[in-house]
Amino acid sequence: MIAFLEGILAESLPTQIVVNVHGVGYQVLIPISSFERLPQIGASVKILTHLSVREDAHVLYGFCTAGERDLFKLLLNHVTGVGPKIALAVLSGLSVEMFKSAVVAGDTGTISKISGLGKKTAERIVLELKDKVGVAAEWEASSSKNAPSEDDIRLHDAVLALISLGYKQVDAHKAIRAVLKTGDGTPTSEELIRQALKVLS
Repeated sequence: MIAFLEGILAESLPTQIVVNVHGVGYQVLIPISSFERLPQIGASVKILTHLSVREDAHVLYGFCTAGERDLFKLLLNHVTGVGPKIALAVLSGLSVEMFKSAVVAGDTGTISKISGLGKKTAERIVLELKDKVGVAAEWEASSSKNAPSEDDIRLHDAVLALISLGYKQVDAHKAIRAVLKTGDGTPTSEELIRQALKVLS
């Protein structure tokens, strides 16, 4: 099993990267949450990985944090009907902390807004993860320490609103980042959405 890759970041796209490890290029599929933490192309990088072995392919999935990889594996191993594609969508749509808070609170509405997920899948995720012994209890115990900040909530609300308007998840994240780079104070979710729509148009 490949636990991690350490090398040079050779290629970088929002959904996949190539890591050059001693002259061998490893293609790795990643969530947007990890893409946002990547260094510049040509820089050293360490990516935690999960290897999925199928009949027709061996696919590497990569993550910048252990929390992302742990959640990815939890979704694959404990939620019926959730494969790598949906697990990556979950990580791209919500931070690990916000996802855990949503599960503990039974907030299927927030989870169902993630691109590629519907209401039934969101309900199944909440039901099956809350049913796992210790998972919900552990998350609940840590939720006060690791609760998403007001900034996290504003950003994710804005991204989810743009997705619900029909924009792609990748484009929504890019637009919000572009707005934040202007550094105009602390915009509300509504202001973020309004300014992001100008960027997208």
